Amino acid sequence: MTHVAVCVTAPSRAEAEAIGRALVEARLAASVNIVPAVSSFYWWEGALREGDEAMLWAKTRSDLVEPLTAKVKALHSYTCPCVIALPIRGGNPDYLAWIDAETATPPTDADKA
Repeated sequence: MTHVAVCVTAPSRAEAEAIGRALVEARLAASVNIVPAVSSFYWWEGALREGDEAMLWAKTRSDLVEPLTAKVKALHSYTCPCVIALPIRGGNPDYLAWIDAETATPPTDADKA
């Protein structure tokens, strides 16, 4: 099984916390850490912007990135939220096994019918 850390930015700590809690409650992530204040610079609608945001890091399995992304997009106030998954190439085997144990099995096509 492969694991990923998913980075998501949000306009406020409160929104990041709400998204993070929803991801863990849905078992789309085993754990979420909130970094309450980051400064961001980015291009949006043809202009260079800057602002304060919160960042969350969700630890999950790679097969859950698609449903996790869908959940973030459904809850997020941004039109185009940052959701990027970075591979976890190693780490504490016990922690990686814990991620597996605490995340949901993704639905199959038969479950969706």
